Amino acid sequence: MPTSPSDPQDPYDLAVIGAGPAGLAAAVTASALGLRCVLLDAGPRPGGQYYRHPAPELGAAHPEKLHHGWSAFAGLRDRLAASTVAHLTEHQVWTVERSTEGRPWRLHALHAGEAVTVEAAAVLLATGAYERQLPFPGWTLPGVVTAGGAQAMLKAGLVLPGRRIVVAGSGPLLLAAASSLVSAGATVPAVVEASNYLGYARGLATLAANPAKLVEGAGHGTNLLRGRVRLRRSSAVVEAHGTDRVTAVTVARLDAEWRPVPGTERRIECDAVAVGHGLLPQIELATELGAETVTTADDTVALKVDDQLRTSLPGLWAAGETCGVGGADLAIAEGALAARVIAGAPVPASLRTRRERRRAFAGLMAAAHRPGPGWTDWLREDTDVCRCEEVPAGAIRTAVEELGAADPRTVKLLTRAGMGWCQGRMCGPAVACLSGASALKPDARPLACPVPLARLAEGEPRP
Repeated sequence: MPTSPSDPQDPYDLAVIGAGPAGLAAAVTASALGLRCVLLDAGPRPGGQYYRHPAPELGAAHPEKLHHGWSAFAGLRDRLAASTVAHLTEHQVWTVERSTEGRPWRLHALHAGEAVTVEAAAVLLATGAYERQLPFPGWTLPGVVTAGGAQAMLKAGLVLPGRRIVVAGSGPLLLAAASSLVSAGATVPAVVEASNYLGYARGLATLAANPAKLVEGAGHGTNLLRGRVRLRRSSAVVEAHGTDRVTAVTVARLDAEWRPVPGTERRIECDAVAVGHGLLPQIELATELGAETVTTADDTVALKVDDQLRTSLPGLWAAGETCGVGGADLAIAEGALAARVIAGAPVPASLRTRRERRRAFAGLMAAAHRPGPGWTDWLREDTDVCRCEEVPAGAIRTAVEELGAADPRTVKLLTRAGMGWCQGRMCGPAVACLSGASALKPDARPLACPVPLARLAEGEPRP
């Protein structure tokens, strides 16, 4: 059961938004250092997307077998349970009001349809990331899921999206997802990776400074070898086939710009596809307030922070994927570091070194898996890019080439691409690329999630 928030007249020292690796590390560290801390999260249990795990009633005997680094999470979870942190589960923060003239920050959340307000002297944003999708013909068929979605089904529901699953896209999440699926008994005929991994060769010193990452990758590789999974590099799923659900995919080789090479197409039978092209930092709560951002090596947008993890807004810190995607180890290090800075406690040199090494590896990883501009060549004119509004690639190209749209916002106004339920989270990167944008722009929206009109009409949210 969630803990009730304190009296709004008695603000917390620190409010942490997100109970993934970064948020958990920040909350338990801050509490241990004497801060009154509140941890708000949309999920029913701690762990976030990375450490998603089944509900107790499912009776999973060994949920740790589907995770890498479970012991780190177990330690954080136990520290949270033993701490004084007010853990507000199933609280979706939809907007944040800045601290002004000595007044505390105000966080507005929804819990069971009701409005909740929490006040704090400082805020740490640890909201994680969501998956980047690049559409292809047939990607709307039942059985085509995101790579992270396939892992979520397995970790939280103990179910598979299919029995014969092609894993495709780009980034280290593919190997982790395929390894989990194989361990759960699925057949994975191929892992289809759009990059060629050669980008990692440019950072040998960074690789050497992160031996744990090499060990992790070797572990996934060994598991895939046991499952006789074929790794297809510099390749992509360029079409999914089927009527009621996916029954096969066409895979093609890609050139250096990610354009399909004619004559290299091969068909692979399957009943599910898990596809993803990396992750996008979830930073809407900060960008709506005007926080400064940076463009990462894979053309995503992250919050700009200093070496103390302060954002450009006084009193607002960020940690983990909000600063650029880098994995759980980095997130835990940044959460602990930020909490120490907020509490005014010294930061051990070992913690700073760990954070710097993991952040360097994150930059190397992002550069190695940056999508090439030629991926749009696998789109047909009738391929839906915006699934919510059913806007095809042809309509977007017409808006750009004939109607003069020169940016994603104009394309959105002319075609409705991005106006649906997900508000562009699924189609945003693809629309930006088709619009000619070289990189994504900061996303500033007044509401970070859907809010009932009744709650907005009430004016001041009820505590």
